[in-house]
Amino acid sequence: MPCPCGSGEEYEACCSQYHLGTANAPTAEKLMRSRYSAFVKQEIAYLKKTTWTAQQKHFDEAGYRDRAANSIWLGLTIHATEDGLETDTRGTVTFTAKSMINGSIDDHTEKSLFKKKIGKWYYVKAVG
Repeated sequence: MPCPCGSGEEYEACCSQYHLGTANAPTAEKLMRSRYSAFVKQEIAYLKKTTWTAQQKHFDEAGYRDRAANSIWLGLTIHATEDGLETDTRGTVTFTAKSMINGSIDDHTEKSLFKKKIGKWYYVKAVG
């Protein structure tokens, strides 16, 4: 089965390893892709685990679960990445996540900030 993140790889060889915790996303873009796939696969615990530690106390698990379960996920487009490579400690990814909610198309475009701490990438927040 193709990975929902749009990488062109099979899910088992792509985002599944991150969701299962057998590997960490090596770049900010890979983390972004794996988080999109987590919405598709309803891996809400993974979304919380990959949210910046200080932000986890504000994580709306019920809201994320509802959003993931009640959406038809239509695709992810990565528009730009700035830094966020394996040797970096921060980076941004600009993307559009397309979904259908209650019969309406939602094109969620965001520039996200990611930070790496102790070798793991985390989503921090939407920026600019």
